[in-house]
Amino acid sequence: MDTAPTAVLAAALVALLAVIAFSSGTEVAMLSVNRYRIKHRAGAGQRTARALDALLGKPDDWLGVNLVILAAASVFASQIATILAQRSGYELALPVAGAGLTVVMIVFCELAPKIFAALHAEGVALASTYIYRALVAIARPVLWIANHLAYAFLRLFGVARTSRGGHTLSADELRTVVAETGTVIPQRHRQMLLSILDLERVSVNDIMVSRQDIAGIDLDDDWDDILDQIRQTPHTRLPVYRGELDDVVGLLHMKRVAQELARGTLTRERFEELARGREPYFVPEGTPLTVQLANFQRNRRRIGFVVDEYGGIEGLVTLEDILEEIVGEFTNDTATVVHKDIHAEAPGSYIINAGATIRALNRALGWRLPIDGPKTLNGLLLERFETIPDPGATLRIDAQQFEVLQIQDNAIRTVRVRTAGGAGAGRG
Repeated sequence: MDTAPTAVLAAALVALLAVIAFSSGTEVAMLSVNRYRIKHRAGAGQRTARALDALLGKPDDWLGVNLVILAAASVFASQIATILAQRSGYELALPVAGAGLTVVMIVFCELAPKIFAALHAEGVALASTYIYRALVAIARPVLWIANHLAYAFLRLFGVARTSRGGHTLSADELRTVVAETGTVIPQRHRQMLLSILDLERVSVNDIMVSRQDIAGIDLDDDWDDILDQIRQTPHTRLPVYRGELDDVVGLLHMKRVAQELARGTLTRERFEELARGREPYFVPEGTPLTVQLANFQRNRRRIGFVVDEYGGIEGLVTLEDILEEIVGEFTNDTATVVHKDIHAEAPGSYIINAGATIRALNRALGWRLPIDGPKTLNGLLLERFETIPDPGATLRIDAQQFEVLQIQDNAIRTVRVRTAGGAGAGRG
């Protein structure tokens, strides 16, 4: 090298600096590229994407090649710069050359390539794919020795070689990915995806219709009362029980009842026979929604009774309730929100059925009522009042002021909620 012409050494120095820039930039690109976009493009049949996906699957290989190139190029570039400085004959040539080479390597061989590669990771990675494949094939024996020496050194510090699972995302990481998709996925679709991921965190107790709000037919009632209830019910399916809800007989589909009524053949005995034709389906309390959704599908059911450890019915959960957790409300405008338990009275004022679940109210109205305790608004208010309140009693929770309107069967049935103004926390 000492006898090589100065022009040749200068050209070699420039070439080595270019190699260092290539190595630095492509390393950042390969580490920053979106693996899932590459997998998608590979699945679509793009040859370069398939090659890059295979290369990224073995980071030991291409990282090893990259480090060998970077180390070798840096060492030789430093030696050539030293020789050129000595040939110049200037007294301060060596320190000036060292400082100049440092600036050039930092700015032009490190920062600039890395910034460019970070901004155009996919293009840079794809463009360098076949170069790395060729380099890996050439340097395979050296890489094998280097990798084994590296792992042997790491074992001295208790680091064992394990299979890589770093590209498997957890549910929380998937939530972050979905939340950061920006304009790629419409906001409503992002919310649906996040809701699906949240299903495993929600149990049937969080969304069930509480026992006291279950509409059903008691076989012990007068037959005329039963007929009136059949004619007036807005539901397509009704539980039928005898005396108490815990003694449920079955589920009655109103379509079959309507057919019998039209033929004039509906009697009390026939009514009970129709009810027993569909046995009740029971769901253990605390069942995650992901599990229950699969159970509904497997058992071809749409309605289940949530029971406690003693077999007592706590509430009722439907397939529609679970689907609503995914799709949410049909509007996010709290001024025009439509919900069976919410009735807008005036801007910022609502009449609400206290049997509504807190999750449904939070989702429909954008509130932040606590969900780690009672599941219904009635339960939350009773917990805060610490007694059965009288109609007219008021209580403030966060930004919402609740006024009790109706009490029935030792439970709060209806409340008025104002989201602005009102008195402070306390009892009326």
